[in-house]
This record gives sequence, C-alpha cells and structure tokens, in this order.
Amino acid sequence: MTDTSIPSLLYRLVHAADWQAAAGAGAYRGAAHDLADGFVHMSTAEQVPGTAARYYQGLPDILLLTLDSARLHGEVKMEPSTGGKLYPHLYGDIPLEAVLAVEPLKLDSEGQLVVPYLRGV
Repeated sequence: MTDTSIPSLLYRLVHAADWQAAAGAGAYRGAAHDLADGFVHMSTAEQVPGTAARYYQGLPDILLLTLDSARLHGEVKMEPSTGGKLYPHLYGDIPLEAVLAVEPLKLDSEGQLVVPYLRGV
C-alpha cells in the first residue's frame, strides 16, 4: 500500500526573481511549467535533493521555501511523477502566510545546489 498522506511540511524551489514577484502579489502561483501542468509542483523533505539536481543544477539565485501544508490555498494531492514516485501537487497557490522559511541555496564548486538537511513531518 502506498502512503498518500500529506506531510505537514512541504518544500518548493523557486528562482529568487519569481519569489520576489510573488511576495509583491501576496501569493506564489507557480512558474511557467506549473501553470502549463495546472498545479504547483512541490517536494517532500526527502525529494528536495533530487528535485534540485534534476531541475536546478548550476542555476544561481535559487530559494528553498519551507511550507506549512495546512495553510496552502487549494488541494494538495500526492500524485505519480518521475519514475512513478508520489510527489505533492498543489491545485491552488502558495500564500505568503504558508511560507515558514525562505532560504537561499548556494552552489558548490561543481555547480550543484547545496541542500540543507530537511525534516519531514
């Protein structure tokens, strides 16, 4: 049986410029790929390093948002994605009050994002 429960903490990687625009608007509605897919892609604590390596490798100015899943606007569903693994997808937006922390990520000497230890709850 697959666990489809929603963790209380979820994570989202964003470009700093996109987050700055969202902060001015009061909510993050997603990047172009989110809008095209109809939901905001998010990660659990365990998934953040893989997401960073696959989609954000070598990119500067990436922020890690720590989110309170109970404060998100819209429904969060655990749905199959890469390799059939379940990822959290938000059918709504991320209001500023759902963001518990915003952490800038640094690139290491090989251009990989350095992801801090994250707790999954």
